Amino acid sequence: MMRTLLVRGMAAGLVAAVLATVFGYVAGEPTVSTAIGFEESLPHDHHGAELVSRGVQSSIGLFVGVGVYGIAIGGLLALAFAFAYGRIGTLRPRLTALLVTACAFAVAVVVPFLKYPANPPAVGQEGTIQSRTELYFAFVALSIVVGLVAVVAGRKVTERFDAWAGGITACVGYLVVMALCAWLMPIVDEVPAQFPASALWSFRIASLGTQVTLWGSLGLIFGTLAERAFTRSAVPQANPAV
Repeated sequence: MMRTLLVRGMAAGLVAAVLATVFGYVAGEPTVSTAIGFEESLPHDHHGAELVSRGVQSSIGLFVGVGVYGIAIGGLLALAFAFAYGRIGTLRPRLTALLVTACAFAVAVVVPFLKYPANPPAVGQEGTIQSRTELYFAFVALSIVVGLVAVVAGRKVTERFDAWAGGITACVGYLVVMALCAWLMPIVDEVPAQFPASALWSFRIASLGTQVTLWGSLGLIFGTLAERAFTRSAVPQANPAV
């Protein structure tokens, strides 16, 4: 069953990646073009040769990047589902998959996005790319670790009291700790004064919308596939005719 779930999770991730790529191209590409135009209007000492054309970046490059991301997330979601199924009440496989997906999306995407939102080209200094990237992934890792600890603590409370108390304990504990971490970690504000605020807002909405499309469709597709897998495994096999 684990192999079946893993394959279905990765397949669901690929389909979700296709949907997210279409959304990202339609919603985000105009803003990216605006940002690139703004960047090219700035004075530069030199212009390096473009290794990959914009057309390839915005089409094949976008699909490859989102596709690899979707397949990886789909596989991880399948593993998380296998661990959670049967341990969070009597939810059906589809509802369990949706709940796991929603929690993972909040922890790995939404909370880090609130602290370090996505930025289009021309936003951010070239010399701070590495430090900004390290800060973002450090915050994502911290959010995941705190989320796992909150789940363990919630299960302990559930065993002693009930599921509602465990759920509230996990959610409140996670939010309090992450709010403190967000307050302590450095602030990154490198938006040029001349950069259009509407373009920045549109890019961030498109970026978050792409993630919502990917994770939402992933949860729905994988939940359906997981439900079918368990339904088929529960059907008794007919005895062969003698």
